[in-house]
Amino acid sequence: MTDSRPRGRRQAEAERNDRALLQAAREVLAADGAHASVAAIAARAGVGIGSLYRRYRTKDELFQRLSALSLDHWNAAAERGLAADDPWEGLAAFITACVEFGQGSLSPIAGAIEVTEKMRAKSDRGDELLDALVARAREAGALRPGVTAVDVSLLVEQLGTSPLLDQLRRQGRDDLLDEAAGARARLVAIAVDGLRAVHAEPPPGHAPTRRLYTERWRRRPEPAG
Repeated sequence: MTDSRPRGRRQAEAERNDRALLQAAREVLAADGAHASVAAIAARAGVGIGSLYRRYRTKDELFQRLSALSLDHWNAAAERGLAADDPWEGLAAFITACVEFGQGSLSPIAGAIEVTEKMRAKSDRGDELLDALVARAREAGALRPGVTAVDVSLLVEQLGTSPLLDQLRRQGRDDLLDEAAGARARLVAIAVDGLRAVHAEPPPGHAPTRRLYTERWRRRPEPAG
């Protein structure tokens, strides 16, 4: 049977389904990690398994798409930060935008999917942009001594998930979501303030290397059966 609906309507519905699938995948990943099932993602999105597989041939392909979109958001936020007149405000706005987007929610799939050439190119561009943001804030005397771009990346990842909000959503406690979101925003502001140059002492310990942040994304071999 052919679909008699106008082409524009079919396309709009496909785009809505895709957005729902991507949002559902992000939410299920936050709850279930790399073991998130396709069935759970489709159910969360309110679409059938067939609809998911018509758009994404495999779960890996879905997660690769999600990762590419996340990298696009990171890079766009960094470019906006570099365009800001004030170097500190630009860096702080970048961190806040990435945290609010939930960049850290994809960390469970690190090492579980193949990193495509397109993903790698976007990631390399993101590294360049963040290096420039951090260098600009440092040259302006606005950044705490010893803080590196990798520190910022890891901070975004840690703040990009909210166990409290995830728990309340699972419990269906919509009455507490606004208060929890406000509490999270306060914590993000406190953490970002810790990067300011008014804190004269560098962070404790040795600065993490970029290898610590990126090596996790090398795909792990499947365990022997």
